Amino acid sequence: MQVLFGASALSPFKANKLLSTLQQSIPEVSAVSARFIHFLDCSTDFDAASSNELQSLLAYGALADALPQVSLLRVVVPRPGTISPWSSKATDILTNCGLTQVSRVERGIQYELQTSGALSDDDRLKLDALIHDRMTQVVLDGTDDAEVLFHHAEPAAMSSIDILGSGITELERANKELGLALADDEIEYLYQRFSELQRNPNDVELMMFAQANSEHCRHKIFNASWTIDGEEQTNSLFGMIRNTHQQSPDNVLSAYSDNAAVMSGQSAGRFFPEPDTGIYAYHAEPIHILMKVETHNHPTAIAPYPGAATGDGCRYRQGAVGRSGEA
Repeated sequence: MQVLFGASALSPFKANKLLSTLQQSIPEVSAVSARFIHFLDCSTDFDAASSNELQSLLAYGALADALPQVSLLRVVVPRPGTISPWSSKATDILTNCGLTQVSRVERGIQYELQTSGALSDDDRLKLDALIHDRMTQVVLDGTDDAEVLFHHAEPAAMSSIDILGSGITELERANKELGLALADDEIEYLYQRFSELQRNPNDVELMMFAQANSEHCRHKIFNASWTIDGEEQTNSLFGMIRNTHQQSPDNVLSAYSDNAAVMSGQSAGRFFPEPDTGIYAYHAEPIHILMKVETHNHPTAIAPYPGAATGDGCRYRQGAVGRSGEA
């Protein structure tokens, strides 16, 4: 692994805001500075520091102001075992520019802090909580610890969960150890189905079941029949949502299709070429309004916040539905 420092990670405004936030919890902090730091995993002998092309590609933004005295360093990096959206795009750019020696480049932030005294362990925990997102990032003591970003673990062998021998408690244990987040009724369902099949489930099957029922794929629940106080309900949950459209269909051109909806808009001039002559001109036609029903962020399995990565990490989005369109 090679390390290259980059530009300031905080504008003056954000640096002052962060300092104010830190001082509310940790008054000993008197100054803070942050700069991007790039970690490179190189497949061959390659001196990153002497590569003018690499240096120019990683030189963006103003340099961070150096603190006169640094009391504490904290390095925030993506969670080990994940590849950040920034890394995916930056590595592609380096490859397309001919820097194929770089297998992967990842980016972190090095925070330099000045304090009036040594911080206690509790204060360090408070500090770390304020400078990183624990769902997608970790905090390291120094740059050397970032080697963990490029560790390549060997795939584990598939394992079975012995519900036939140990009962449903074994499935409950696997749910916690594998982090499947299965509900009690889902665990009961899996136990009943595999008991009927007279075989044990493996960890791959359980993981696929859990992912199919992830936070944005609850269609089986919304379309399920349900009962309140022993009385079967006429509509499913999704049927109740659709009922709104059935009761008020005016000006709705498309609903519950392609993960989007279209409502009628007003007429206006659209600028495009005539099909026969190729000459651009305005054409009066209705311009309808497209509304997105759901979207997919990257990485969905970890956090919903990096929405700007939609397209790189999931699938490209465009404002179109129906034939030849994808919402």
